[in-house]
Amino acid sequence: MNFKKNSWKLAGLFALVASTVALVAPTVNSQGRPTVRIDGSSTVYPITEAVAEEFQDLKKNGVRVTVGISGTGGGFKKFCKGETDISDASRPIKDKEKALCAENGIEYMAIPVAYDAITVVVNKGNTAVTDIKVEELNKIWKPESEGTVTKWSQVNSAWPDLPLVLYGPGADSGTFDYFTKKVNGKSGASRTDYTPSEDDNVLVQGVETDRRALAYFGLSYYLENQDKLKAVAINGVTPSLTTVRNGTYTPLSRPIFIYVNKNAVKRTEVSEFVTYYLQNAERLVTEVKSVPLSSADYAKSLAELEVLVGSGN
Repeated sequence: MNFKKNSWKLAGLFALVASTVALVAPTVNSQGRPTVRIDGSSTVYPITEAVAEEFQDLKKNGVRVTVGISGTGGGFKKFCKGETDISDASRPIKDKEKALCAENGIEYMAIPVAYDAITVVVNKGNTAVTDIKVEELNKIWKPESEGTVTKWSQVNSAWPDLPLVLYGPGADSGTFDYFTKKVNGKSGASRTDYTPSEDDNVLVQGVETDRRALAYFGLSYYLENQDKLKAVAINGVTPSLTTVRNGTYTPLSRPIFIYVNKNAVKRTEVSEFVTYYLQNAERLVTEVKSVPLSSADYAKSLAELEVLVGSGN
């Protein structure tokens, strides 16, 4: 299915379409069809979009599934106001987001769906940089480096005396939150003189066209574009499906999630979608080049979902 493999490359377009749908049809039906509304992480997006495509085909387009990419934080803002049924998240929900959900009476189930590795990439023409230490990433990305660390050679004297051109996720991104916490010691602590985007394809294009560039984003986007970019090893370990699974790629590997509104899952279209998601996640996660959980993990979440749906709570 070539469309499934390539559709999430158009993530920005899908986000625009999903946003437009939200404006013109805020109810749970769209053009007479039951609708499952999803938004959130660009890292989880390829998995959810692949599931959505298959599920809609299975239902012969009798159910509409919209998938946006507002980033994890942007997705939770909508989810906790009841504007979406499911939120894609590349990090656990924050306390302030929990409070917003509670304020609006939104109860939820958090479901891990895959592992991801935040991947640091450079241009293929950058032959000098093959490995980078966490301390060097900190020197590049910490807030104090803004306007002062502006060349590769300032980070490591063996690297080129060329300007650093930085790309990364925006502040609403769970990838941004996780990276800054692990690299800079505090979630959200980062220099701001870089090009941010919630669309990882923008980051790919930026690095691909500039030998001076560096960026970070989810592993699946790197694997889909590895002919255009070079991944940098972290502390000597290259990101891959194997190094994520065996736990050697640290500290930038993590679980990623979907959050499901407990009230929304009472609707048949939502419960059937999430069930299909879990029943097919291992295969589809692999297809989009993310790292699947174990079969037992998916079975456990499926059993918990069945209890939730059966209880009506």
